[in-house]
Amino acid sequence: MTDVTAERLALAELTQKLGVDIDSELLSLALTHRSWAYEHGQVPHNERLEFLGDSVLGLAVTERLFTGHPDLEEGALAKRRASVVSTVALAEIARGIDLGRHLLLGRGEDLTGGRDKDSILADTMEAIFGATHLSAGPDAATALVLRLVEPLLADPERYGAAMDPKTALQEFAAHGGLQPPVYTVTSTGPDHDRQFTATVVVGDLAANGVGTSKKHAEMAAALTAWRELTGRA
Repeated sequence: MTDVTAERLALAELTQKLGVDIDSELLSLALTHRSWAYEHGQVPHNERLEFLGDSVLGLAVTERLFTGHPDLEEGALAKRRASVVSTVALAEIARGIDLGRHLLLGRGEDLTGGRDKDSILADTMEAIFGATHLSAGPDAATALVLRLVEPLLADPERYGAAMDPKTALQEFAAHGGLQPPVYTVTSTGPDHDRQFTATVVVGDLAANGVGTSKKHAEMAAALTAWRELTGRA
């Protein structure tokens, strides 16, 4: 099997998971991280599509919440929206469709776990929303967004954790009689592209998270720990 054939099969598989017909060139662009573009002669990458997709995502979720919850005040609507458009929430959605294995990453980014970094996964999801908007139209893009975020919107128990996983984890530990979570953070890479890895320890559980800032890494670790502990419960 040639590389071209393998790439086409991978795109077809991802398209099937997404349930929408996206132009193959736009979809490939949406999957192209700047690290891959840099190693291949500064070809275009997905950040412009990400910019568009961020607006597509925000409008789709905002309208869904506004029309679906006429009883909620602005503050409550804003909290629900924040919980499903956050980096952590979008990365979770991306993992649900195994998006990481389809990414085009530079060698260094790939070797440092880029396929499972919340920030890269979330940005790529937004780029896919942007590509869908351009390729299949606004209605198809909105439908894709809502199909993917609906499980989060339908689970109010997750709003707090997706939006503020550190607080959710601390509250869970307190209710369970556990010591407060303890975080340690390390970093690698140059100053302009530093990656942070956080480890949180709660009781007998240690969980890791990666992010482009100490805060994002700690949030990712906290959500992983929260998922594990609530799953046990």
